Order: sequence, then structure tokens, then C-alpha cells
Amino acid sequence: MNREAALLELLAQVRQVEVSASRMANDTMTGAYLSSFKGRGMDFEELREYQPGDDVRHIDWNVTNRLGRPFVKRYREEREITMLLAVDISASGDFASVGRTKRRLAAEIAGTLAFAAARSGDKVGLLLFTQDVELYVPPAKGRRHLLRLLREILFLDAKSKGTNIAAALRQLNHRLSRRSMVFVLSDFLQPADDSLATAVGRLSARHDLICVQLHDPGEAELPDAGLVTLEDAETGELVELNLGRAAVREAYAAANARRLTALDQTLSREGVDTLRLETGRPFAPVLQHFFEHRRWRRG
Repeated sequence: MNREAALLELLAQVRQVEVSASRMANDTMTGAYLSSFKGRGMDFEELREYQPGDDVRHIDWNVTNRLGRPFVKRYREEREITMLLAVDISASGDFASVGRTKRRLAAEIAGTLAFAAARSGDKVGLLLFTQDVELYVPPAKGRRHLLRLLREILFLDAKSKGTNIAAALRQLNHRLSRRSMVFVLSDFLQPADDSLATAVGRLSARHDLICVQLHDPGEAELPDAGLVTLEDAETGELVELNLGRAAVREAYAAANARRLTALDQTLSREGVDTLRLETGRPFAPVLQHFFEHRRWRRG
């Protein structure tokens, strides 16, 4: 494939994700997003005469005393916030047992979130990471900016194959000067150890942190496939397993279940909102339900 054909194919894939993400970031999704994430601070909007039902705490007593009748100050919530998408592009993201890869799923989720934020007037930034920070794009607005984010998530060639989520979160803590909404999109295959818990806790203390776990059903259960050699995509380690034995498959499934439980417990202990999305299932209903439940829980 020549360079021009490769570029056209790249643009077609970006366009495909853009159309899909934009469609899913519909009015309902945007409304759920808008009500779920509130801005910080209040801007003065107007001073007007008191009307029955107004909050008496907003009465401006200086103006009321001067004019001889009650006046209230009205405020408008300052809504604009910053969204930062931290996306894991390590080698394990290229795995797919059904449908799309985890990296493609990450791009579609990130695109939906970004378009919902853009329709609400919010800025969106991006951090791509493996075991190192591969790319940081500062928050900004505009369609061209959003298309660049999608292109980078889908096609940036990572220099490393491994994963270090804690290091990426520490970098974000240094880079984000104002309180932001941070979505971390990763398969979280590394152990939920103390370094991850510490990094998550410190970032969530300063920012609104949501961890999105990208899950492929093929990682939960192994098929009855006889004697096979499996390779770790990130380390290159080879392991020979006899998948024809039920005990081997059951031991693997149990180990994976323990890993997910440990991860959930670690994130919950740090007070972080989480959701798990699968490569073989539609994610928009789950995402919308998450926003609505979050709004209800926080009042």
C-alpha cells in the first residue's frame, strides 16, 4: 500500500469513529453528561426585585435598605470544566477475541466523551501512555482538535509495549493545574498494588477521577483448545498450557476473577467511580446509565 492509500485508509477510519462517537453523544447522552459533571464556582448574573419563592439567603441587604424594598442577587453556575482522557495504548490493547480491539473500543468511548464535552462547551485534553507517557495534548476546543485526539488514540505508534498506570497518573497530577474531570481508559491488567492505589488516591483528591476498565471476554475464560503456547503481548513471555484440561481453564478463570475483585476493591477504597465496558457489547447504554446514576447519587 502506497503512502497516499495508507493516508486515505487512516482518514476513513478516523471518520468512521467520528461518526459513531458523534451519533452516540446525542442530546440524551450530552444531557446526562451535563447534569452529572457540574462546574466549579458561581458567576453573578443579575440583581432583581424579590419574588415569592426566591431564596431569602440571596437578598442583597445593602440595596434593599437603600431602595426600601427587597432585592435578590442571582447567580449562574460557572459550567465550563476541563476533561482529560488518559488512554492506555500498551500492546495488550491490540487483543481481540470478539469484535473490536480494546484500543478501538477506547477510541470510540473517548470520542463519545469528547463530543459530549464539546457540545457542553468544555475543553478536552489527551494523555496516551504505556509504561511511559507517549503523548500529551493540552486541553482545547474545536472539531479539528477532537479529530486529532481520535487519530492519535487509534494510530500513534507506541515506543513501549508495557504498562505503568501509576506513572501516568503521577504525570497528570503534575500537568493539571486546575481541577479537571479525568477519565482513565485501560484494561488494568497490571497488579492493583500500593503504587497504583497511592497514585489513584492522590489524583482523585485533586480531580474528578473515573476509571473505565476495558474488558475482552476472551481474557476471562480460555477455550478448550488442547496444548497451546501463549505469549504475553507486553513482555514477550511464552507459557505452554494444556487447555484441554478443565482444571487449567478453571484455575485461569479463578485467577482472573481474583484480579478483577482486587482491582475493584482498590479503586473503591480510594473513592473512585469505575465502570467496566466490554469489546463485544454496546457501551453507550452503560455509559449513559453511569452518568444518570452518578447524578442521582450526588444529588
